[in-house]
Amino acid sequence: MKTNRLIQLLAAALLLSACSSNDDPEVPQPEDNPAVNELLTDFVRTVPGIEKYQQTQTDYSKAENWLTAETEGEYDVDVFYIYPSNYTPGEGDPAISDIDNAGMHQGAQAIYQRQATAFETCCNIYAPYYRQVDGSYCLQLTSEDEWSLIRYQASQDLTRALDYYFEHWNQGKPFILAGHSQGSENLLALLQDYFHKDDAHKTLLSRMVVAYAIGFSVTDEYLQRNPDVPFAKSAFDTGCIVSWNTEGPGNKGQHNAVVKPHAHSINPLNWQIDETPATAEQNLGSLTSVEEGIVTPGIADATLNTERGVVVCTTANPAKYGLPAFVAHLFGPESFHGHDYGLYYMNIRKNAKDRINTYLNK
Repeated sequence: MKTNRLIQLLAAALLLSACSSNDDPEVPQPEDNPAVNELLTDFVRTVPGIEKYQQTQTDYSKAENWLTAETEGEYDVDVFYIYPSNYTPGEGDPAISDIDNAGMHQGAQAIYQRQATAFETCCNIYAPYYRQVDGSYCLQLTSEDEWSLIRYQASQDLTRALDYYFEHWNQGKPFILAGHSQGSENLLALLQDYFHKDDAHKTLLSRMVVAYAIGFSVTDEYLQRNPDVPFAKSAFDTGCIVSWNTEGPGNKGQHNAVVKPHAHSINPLNWQIDETPATAEQNLGSLTSVEEGIVTPGIADATLNTERGVVVCTTANPAKYGLPAFVAHLFGPESFHGHDYGLYYMNIRKNAKDRINTYLNK
């Protein structure tokens, strides 16, 4: 696994944090930016900690605000990765994290190794830290309030991170967007708002190879609002969204907070969008040891339930790959949410290369 650049950045962060703040105190008030102010709905204003975005801006010229930034990478394509929920507030803490929250940093670094490294053999990886909402708080909101909050959140740190990335590092290269769970919801918000901000931002979409919005639902309603970013139909489509939520058979009919009505998924083994089953033998390898980088083939099969909009895995052991019991009420008794990437790790790696090759050969 690629870790040298990550270690260098973390070391730089320790040095920089001793003498500088992560944030710039000179922050325009919301009314100075009408587009952002429109996202600051009455509900969003009530979220504990939301005022942090109005008080300080995260400075993405500072290394400590990037989990990794492979600016000297060897590849012709970048991936911009957005990590999932890793902020757990303590008693009395607000729902929105600080940019330097130690628990969030530690969790983001761990999940990066389980997810983003799938792209390390074909892409230069960029992954910003960002102030995020507590996942448990977010997932218990109504879908309308949740989406309002995420859209506003994405308009803050992640928008500034993308601005910095495109201005200083991208240099006209094709890019992939990748996320998981809350990271994918932020990714979808960015596709809707950031990449449609003006003609210049819309032009950026012509360089997007694919958006892996895994672990959150891409719905009919979302696709209707964003017709220029369609859902993938095969292994080789580009300029599209790829997504799935993984469950065991026991989750059928159960509540899963990331599975929304009219959701779409694609099968991560055969890359079809119908209910054609893919056997575990078609699985090139699941990530079974993050520390040692071990992948094991043949663990997870995949069949779409198109009515529910999920990938159903019948061969992975729920006791090993399921979520802890204390979050079962949010995701259901046989959710494989924590292993949406890991169960299909090597197939994701191959698919990223296939889509890149298709894009570059157009």
